[in-house]
Amino acid sequence: MQVYAVSLAIGVLVGIIYGLLKVRSPAPPIVVLIGLAGILLGEQVVPLGKRVIAGEPVNLATVAEQSRDHIFGQLPHRKATPHAPSGHIDNPVQ
Repeated sequence: MQVYAVSLAIGVLVGIIYGLLKVRSPAPPIVVLIGLAGILLGEQVVPLGKRVIAGEPVNLATVAEQSRDHIFGQLPHRKATPHAPSGHIDNPVQ
């Protein structure tokens, strides 16, 4: 239930930002895609911040390895990773 409340609160916040920027909802597709890209990139700040606070080394290779699958998903030309959930289908379109 808490996840739904947080989701609603964030949605209201985004709605306020849209109102301030005078972007009507539903937003034009390019605005939505850029917003989604921002969400995906912003989610990566939390694990990066945790690494910095823990005093662990942070370099571009580590960040790319941890973030790639989350941001880009499982790309069609890549083999399934060992941590993929069971029943994962690499390429559902035949």
